Amino acid sequence: MFGISLLGGGAGAVLLLHTPASLFTVLVPWLVLFATAVFAWGSLVRRASDRQRHLGAAAACVMQFAISVYGGYFGGGIGILMLAVLTLAGLAIRNAGSTKNVLAAVINSSAVVIFLCAGGVAWKQVAVVGAAALAGGQAGAYALQRVNERVLQVGIVLLGTALTIGLFVRYHRP
Repeated sequence: MFGISLLGGGAGAVLLLHTPASLFTVLVPWLVLFATAVFAWGSLVRRASDRQRHLGAAAACVMQFAISVYGGYFGGGIGILMLAVLTLAGLAIRNAGSTKNVLAAVINSSAVVIFLCAGGVAWKQVAVVGAAALAGGQAGAYALQRVNERVLQVGIVLLGTALTIGLFVRYHRP
């Protein structure tokens, strides 16, 4: 998953540099909606008898590559996408959360290297986003250790729903 995330994040960054953003922004709310629905189904709705069946390793790797490309291109909602795949692959939410954090760092790092090589980095915005990402990562690690797993699952679904609504409002105004 590390190597897949590294390659996918770099590929997404290259894609961003060579395609119009308007094409992808139309898809973003739908992708986050899909990820939230998959996570909700896998974590909250699926029957106990269905929980014995998991996503296979090959399917999880293919999905992780797609998420990594998306992450290198846009990044919004990759945590929910990865949580959906990792929990469907059988990881407990706490393990999936930790794995997601490492893989997100790999995706973002590979994209950053591509963007740095391409030039034109807006450093003021990078500083703001970087500080927020560090704070969010710390808050997420704290929550993973202290919040009840069911409460965490419901919170992730609510956050994904809010993100989906916000993205639809932002990108699909009449």
